[in-house]
Amino acid sequence: MTDKVLIFDTTLRDGEQSPGATMTHDEKLEIAELLDEMGVDIIEAGFPIASEGDFKAVSEIADRAKSATICGLARANYKDIDRCWEAVKHAKSPRIHTFIGTSPLHRAIPNLNQDEMAERIHDTVTHARNLCDNVQWSPMDATRTEEDYLCRVVEIAIKAGATTINIPDTVGYTAPVESADLIRMLIEKVPGADEVVFATHCHNDLGMATANSLAAVEGGARQIECTINGLGERAGNTALEEVVMALKVRGDIMPYTTGIDTRKIMNISRRVATVSGFPVQFNKAIVGKNAFAHESGIHQDGMLKNRETFEVMKPEDVGLTGTSLPLGKHSGRAALRAKLSELGFDLADNQLNDVFVRFKDLADRKKEVFDDDLMALVYQNDSGDDRLKLKSLKVVCGTDGPQTADMVMEIDGADVETSATGDGPVDATFNAVKALFQHAARLQLYQVSAVTEGTDAQATVSVRMEEDGRIATGQSADTDTVVASAKAYINALNRLIVRREQSAPGYDVKGVSYKDS
Repeated sequence: MTDKVLIFDTTLRDGEQSPGATMTHDEKLEIAELLDEMGVDIIEAGFPIASEGDFKAVSEIADRAKSATICGLARANYKDIDRCWEAVKHAKSPRIHTFIGTSPLHRAIPNLNQDEMAERIHDTVTHARNLCDNVQWSPMDATRTEEDYLCRVVEIAIKAGATTINIPDTVGYTAPVESADLIRMLIEKVPGADEVVFATHCHNDLGMATANSLAAVEGGARQIECTINGLGERAGNTALEEVVMALKVRGDIMPYTTGIDTRKIMNISRRVATVSGFPVQFNKAIVGKNAFAHESGIHQDGMLKNRETFEVMKPEDVGLTGTSLPLGKHSGRAALRAKLSELGFDLADNQLNDVFVRFKDLADRKKEVFDDDLMALVYQNDSGDDRLKLKSLKVVCGTDGPQTADMVMEIDGADVETSATGDGPVDATFNAVKALFQHAARLQLYQVSAVTEGTDAQATVSVRMEEDGRIATGQSADTDTVVASAKAYINALNRLIVRREQSAPGYDVKGVSYKDS
C-alpha cells in the first residue's frame, strides 16, 4: 500500500548554516512562503536561541504560515527550549525540535557519561512536551552511536513524549544498506516505536545523502529532512528536489507519496540559489542547467523520436516549460505576464512593471530573451532600501594598460564619483567601490557563470565577502560581466552593512556552541 512520506525542510536552519549563505529577514520570510505554497509538511524555520534576528524570523514565519508545521531547533537545555517555544507557539501547527549528540565523540564534549546523558534527554524532552504537543528529538551523530545505547535513549525520548524521532547521519558516513537497517532495527527493538514517526537527516559528505534517505524510507522512516538544492553544512544535505522526484518517478519500487507540488521545484531552487549566493551546479540532478540538455548526436536523435529514450521525467514536472517561447524587444506586457505565469510567477502590477522595464532594456541588447533570462530578471536583488547603489560605470580595458573604471555611486542618497585603476577591469571596478565606500571586507569568492548561451548571454556573478567574522554573499546578472560584477560586489556590501547594523548581543547562528549557554 502507498504510504505518505512527510517532507521536513531545513533550508532556513541547516541550509543557512553554510558559510556565506545567511539570508536577510525578508528573504527568509519569502522562502518560507514558497515552501508553504509548495506543500512542505514541516518547515524548520531557524534556531531561535542563536540570535535576536533568528528569533524574529522564526516568530514571523510561525505567524504567517498557512499550512505547514513550523519548527524551531533547540539544544538539550531549558533555556533553548523555552526560547524555541516562544518563537513557534503562535503557529497553527508548532513543533519543538531538540537534540543532543549521543555518540562517544559527542558525549565527550559536554563530558557526560551514558547515564547522565540519558537523564538529560528525559528531562529536556519532558520539558518540551509540557510546552508543545508536537516534539521532535534527535540523537546527533546517531549513526556512530552504540546500537544498544541508541535504542536506550530513543526509548527514553519516546516515553518522555517525543512524537517524532529523527535519526541523523551527522557526518555523512553511512551507506544506504546501513541506513535502512538502522531504522528497521530501531522500529523492531524499541518499545513504543510504533507510536511515533521516524525521520532521517542525512549529510552528503560521501555523496550518499539522497540514497541514504530513500533507503531509510524503505526501512520504515516516514519523514525525510532535506534542503532546497541540498544546501547545508560542509557538502550539504539531502536535496528536497532529488528525494521528491525519485519517489515520484520510481513509484514502481518505492510506492510512497508526498504532498509536494513538484511544478514549483525549479522556481524555489532558483530563488534559494539567488538569496543564498550558492549557484546551482550545471550538472546538478533535477534543477541543474544541464539536467534536461542533450548534446550528443545519438541522444538528440533519440529525443526527437521519443524523449523518454533519454529523459526519466518531463521538464514540466519540475516547473520548466519544456519548450522555449522566445521573447524579444517587440514583446509587450501581456506576453511577458503570460510567460512569467508559465514559469510560476504571479506578479502584482507594480512588480510586473519593474520587471518589464528591465526586460525591455535586456531585449534591446539581446536577440532573444530566454526563460532563464526572465528568472534572472525577476530575481535581481537590488533593493530600494540599499544604502549603496550603482548609478553608472565606464571601464577602459585592453592590452594597453592601465585598466580604469569611472564610477558614480549613490551612497545614502547622495551621488559620489571616482576613477580607479586595477589589474583588469573587474579589479579596477572593485577598487572604485572601495575608494567611494571605505571598508575592511575581504573578497573570498568571485564566480561568473552564463545564464544562457551565446556571446550576448547574461552573466550571473556571485561574490562572497567576509568582515570581522561576518560573511555575506551578493549576486547579480547583466549582459555586461563587469556591470554584473559591480552590482554583485555592492549587493554583498549592502548585506554586510545590514548584518553589522542588526547584530544583537548574544550568539550568531554560526557561533552557537554545542555546550549550554
